Amino acid sequence: MKVYTKQQLALRNGQDKPEIWVAYKGVIYDVSNSKMWRNGKHYEHWAGQDLTDELPDAPHNNRVFEKFMAIGQLE
Repeated sequence: MKVYTKQQLALRNGQDKPEIWVAYKGVIYDVSNSKMWRNGKHYEHWAGQDLTDELPDAPHNNRVFEKFMAIGQLE
């Protein structure tokens, strides 16, 4: 898998580039096709970030990432 920096991930926020990506536990997922991530925002979370520390407060568990394609690793 390709390795991306936090700066590269930050550009995939649905605003700067058309891709909408998020990271979880070092893996970057493409959530561009998710209705829940329109415009790069999902409730109080923004795309282009590592959401590892945010997940414990979410109403779902880490299995939510299984429906998205892993496209890289976070450096």
